[in-house]
Amino acid sequence: MNGVPVTAPRSIDWRGKRSAPHAIAVAIGHRPSGLYYARLTTGDGRVGFAPYVQRPGTPGKNSVAVVLPTNTWQAYNFRDSAGDGWGDTWYVTARIRTIDLTRAFLDRGVPSHFRSTDLSFLRWLYGTGKGVDFLSDADFQRIPDAGRLAARYRLIVFPGHEEYVTGHAYDLAEGYRDLGGNLAFLSANNFFRRVDRSGNTLHLIDLWRRLGRPEASLVGVQYLACCNGFPFGPYVVRGNAEAPWLFSGTGLSNGDPFGNGGIEIDARGSSSPRSIVVLANIPDLYGPGRSAEMTMYRNDAGASVFASGSLNFGGSAQNPLTSALLENLWRRLTAP
Repeated sequence: MNGVPVTAPRSIDWRGKRSAPHAIAVAIGHRPSGLYYARLTTGDGRVGFAPYVQRPGTPGKNSVAVVLPTNTWQAYNFRDSAGDGWGDTWYVTARIRTIDLTRAFLDRGVPSHFRSTDLSFLRWLYGTGKGVDFLSDADFQRIPDAGRLAARYRLIVFPGHEEYVTGHAYDLAEGYRDLGGNLAFLSANNFFRRVDRSGNTLHLIDLWRRLGRPEASLVGVQYLACCNGFPFGPYVVRGNAEAPWLFSGTGLSNGDPFGNGGIEIDARGSSSPRSIVVLANIPDLYGPGRSAEMTMYRNDAGASVFASGSLNFGGSAQNPLTSALLENLWRRLTAP
């Protein structure tokens, strides 16, 4: 969790507070939009973090928005705030259907899987000098309509595991695409489950595909398999002829392997757009015919939608070949 300090440290007198919980006010200030962590260190060497997303002061100043999967971060938060010995998440038991979005994260305050699925892409963004507007799921939810998004952004990137989305968020992404806005999904299992938000509580509803809105109709691919030892394997180039711009400068041709993807994987489904092209796949990662598929499609409004097909593609952004592919993708999807 090394980072660049943005404020000078300050000391807090804890005498008299003992071991009781106590709120600490942190001045956010006017800083560039991004993901920040408030870091707390104690005299005996303990360290804790509190992440927050700084939304843009002037939305649309940058032509690209990056939506961080804060709903998913909390769904994977096993903190037992109720004190009953069970983590307060539906991953513990199906009887739990709500989560509290204000809970502190376990693991010193760092969201689960942050280092493997989010951190490398964020470092790639900063390392390559990309100017973007950062949004949390809550910020995205507050945008009133897709027209507002289309007027502000040329590209919207979902870099992490964007599994839990509300109906309004689904409408926004779909409407933005239908107005010609480009989308990039750098993980897998995106727009998979519907949730409703009430205040700071997230309610689990059902799978979007069971509700008549299969995610493949938006993302291009849909969740296929996961777990079972969490296998990894290299992508194999399949679409060099259809998308030579993506592989430009990489030295990759059809049949060449690259990268190391897996964990959870996506593939095309019956609701995938007809124009979809397979750019690469990870063959038979979960058995014969169960392959991860990296895809892209273009709709009648001129929007292009890219999907990586594996959970950790964005999480490997600093791999030289992955970085080169991301640069080519960025250039293509942000071009006027």
